[in-house]
Amino acid sequence: MSAPIYGGFAEAQLLELLHRACDIAGLDPVGAEILRGQTNAVILLPVSSVIVKVARAGTDLAEVERTVCFVRWLMDMGFPTVPLHAPDAQPLVLDCHPVTLWAFLPQPPEPILASTLAKPLSILHSLSDPPVSLPRADAVGAIRASLRQAAVVLPEEDLRFLEQRVDRLERELADVRYVLPPETILQGDPHHKNALHSTDGVVLCDWDSVTVGHPEWDLVTIEIHCRRFGYGVDDYRDFAAAYGWDITAWDGYPVLRDLRELRMISTNARKSTHTPDKAAEVLRRIAGLRREDHAFQWNIL
Repeated sequence: MSAPIYGGFAEAQLLELLHRACDIAGLDPVGAEILRGQTNAVILLPVSSVIVKVARAGTDLAEVERTVCFVRWLMDMGFPTVPLHAPDAQPLVLDCHPVTLWAFLPQPPEPILASTLAKPLSILHSLSDPPVSLPRADAVGAIRASLRQAAVVLPEEDLRFLEQRVDRLERELADVRYVLPPETILQGDPHHKNALHSTDGVVLCDWDSVTVGHPEWDLVTIEIHCRRFGYGVDDYRDFAAAYGWDITAWDGYPVLRDLRELRMISTNARKSTHTPDKAAEVLRRIAGLRREDHAFQWNIL
């Protein structure tokens, strides 16, 4: 039986990198548990109460450094974020793999509710002048880039369908008129699994997708997760009430919804080049798009 693969890492390679990172940072690797592996391999160190995130070789170090700098800024302001562990000593770089270290927050059995994301997102959308230059949100560009990489795993007919869909949505996006304040900081991928309970309430995590742009992109992401992943209409309505605005009542919603869902599909198609077992769910989602079935439930990848 072959060794497990975590986001492009063989298990032996990942554990070797982990032990080296622990030696440098003075952490105890005993009982280390690999939690998941997609863009990053994520490992819990239970003795040290630290989460280790190991990025693939080829990950842009400057992007990881930017994320670390941004989170340090959030921490300095007291923003509700999962804190870095030893923030001034990061990131580590091992054989071209950027490594970051985060505080482990034990989670109670109660799930994260969408409504609890409203306050931290609202605060985030009001912030200005981060200490680093953040990229602009570009859903169309991100979709096209992912589809180029996913061409090796997607059937030609599906790839052509997705390319034609993004072409159409790009034209429609040009006519969208946003109504919320522009040029805000965006979390980039806010949802129930990118937040955690803490002693002071819910905090946001996973800042790899932080950008600047229109807050409507963050809000439509919340709506999609509530609808597609089984959290329910009431969960989204509670979020909209807490945030103070319902994106589904806005005439630009269908275009942003379709683009954001297409980005989620294309991103997972790209990642399935490293995790082929996820390809079946990607194809299942594409079939739902062909039917224009907006109530079709997705499985979490």
